Amino acid sequence: MERSAKIYVAGHRGLVGSAILRALQGQGYTNLVVRTHAELDLTDAVATRAFFEEERPEYVFLAAAKVGGIMANNTYRADFLLDNLAIQQHVIGESLRTGVKKLLFLGSTCIYPKEAPQPMSEDCLLTSPLEYTNEPYAIAKIAGLKLCESMNLQYGTNFIAAMPTNLYGPGDNFDLERSHVLPAMLRKMLLARALSESDWAFIRRDLEVRPLLQLGALSEESNEAIAQVLDEHYGIKASELILWGSGRPRREFLWSEDMARACVFLMQQVNFSDLIPETGPVRNCHINVGTGEDISISELAHLIAYVVGYKGKISFDVTKPDGTMLKLTDPSRLHRMGWRHSVGLDEGIEQLHRWYLSSLEQ
Repeated sequence: MERSAKIYVAGHRGLVGSAILRALQGQGYTNLVVRTHAELDLTDAVATRAFFEEERPEYVFLAAAKVGGIMANNTYRADFLLDNLAIQQHVIGESLRTGVKKLLFLGSTCIYPKEAPQPMSEDCLLTSPLEYTNEPYAIAKIAGLKLCESMNLQYGTNFIAAMPTNLYGPGDNFDLERSHVLPAMLRKMLLARALSESDWAFIRRDLEVRPLLQLGALSEESNEAIAQVLDEHYGIKASELILWGSGRPRREFLWSEDMARACVFLMQQVNFSDLIPETGPVRNCHINVGTGEDISISELAHLIAYVVGYKGKISFDVTKPDGTMLKLTDPSRLHRMGWRHSVGLDEGIEQLHRWYLSSLEQ
C-alpha cells in the first residue's frame, strides 16, 4: 500500500474509522478520501456507485456501520440488519466493480455463537446459535465477511475481514441509550459522582454537550427534574449507581488506537492468500483482533469507579439481560503474523477518562 495510493476510509467519523484515519496520517499516507454521512449515505446504492465512479479508490477500509449497545441492538433489530447489509453490499460490490486492489472489512466478535468455546477462534463461526439480543447485527456482519470471502474465491479479489473485540477510545459514543458498556459506564460513573457531590455545573455541562432524549431544554429544567430523569431512566443516583445485568459476564476490551494500528498492519502485510487453510474447504479466513484478556462487568465497574473517583454504591439489576456470558477472542492468528496490542485496560480507561473530561471543555 504505497504512501501516495488513494485510500477511502468509510466511516471516518466513527470510533474505529477516525482512529484508522489518524493512524494512516501518522504513517505518512497523504491521498485519503473521506465522506460524512451527510455527504454520502452508504445505504443508498445510487449514491455509493456515483462516489466510486468519481473517486476510484485503490484501497478501502470499510469501518462504516450502524452500531450500538445491547439495548439498541435488541430494540432496533430490523434497522441493524437492513442498514448494515446495505452498507456492506454497496461498498464491497462497488469495490469489486471498480477494481479496488484491496479492502478491509471490519466486523465484530459478536459473529460467534453464544456458547462458543473460550477463547473463540476463527473456526468457531457458524457452529451453534448466536446470542439473541444482537443476532441481526451479527448476521449482517457474517454476511459481510462471507461476501468478501466469496468474492475472493469467485473473482480473485483481495478483500480481507477483521473481527475486533469490544472497542473503546477517543471519539467513542457516550449516548446512554445506544453506547457500548464501557463508555456508558464511564459516563454514568462521572454523573453519579457529580450527583453525590452536588456538582450541578458538571452535570449541566455534560448534558449540554451530550443531551438525553428524556430531557428538554436544560435552562427550563430544575436540578430535581434532572435528577429524577437520571434516576428513573438510567439508574444514576446520588448514593447509588444501578447497572444492567448481573455483573457476571466477562468481556474483552481493545483500545481503538491499537485496533487502527492492527488495521493498517493487515492492509500492509496480509493478503487473502495468506489466510487460506492448508487443507479442507476455504472458509473462516477472517482475523480476530483482540487482547486475549477479559474482565467481568462487575470488575470493570469497580475499575472505572476507581479511575473516575466514584465512591458510591454499585448495584446490578438482574432483571435486565446479560447477553453472552463469556466472549473472549483467540487472537493467536494475528499474533503469529507479528501484531500485538500495546495499551492495557487500566491505561486505556485513564486515557479515555482524560479525553472525556477534555471534550466537555471544548
